[in-house]
Amino acid sequence: MKLLILSIVLLGLAFAGIAIKIWAKKDGKFAGTCASQNPYLNKSGEPCSFCGKMPDEKCENPEKAK
Repeated sequence: MKLLILSIVLLGLAFAGIAIKIWAKKDGKFAGTCASQNPYLNKSGEPCSFCGKMPDEKCENPEKAK
């Protein structure tokens, strides 16, 4: 029973942290780039599914990359 309560509390803290981060960010958007441009995630060298750039090129579509 203690494990269940601890799990629920930890999940609640995680959700609260995410909600606070969204609230604190301008327009409620997370900053970031296309994940497919990460060489560890895209080992086959496929283009970005959002902007079409190759992994060695910079993502130039900030609206879709966020």
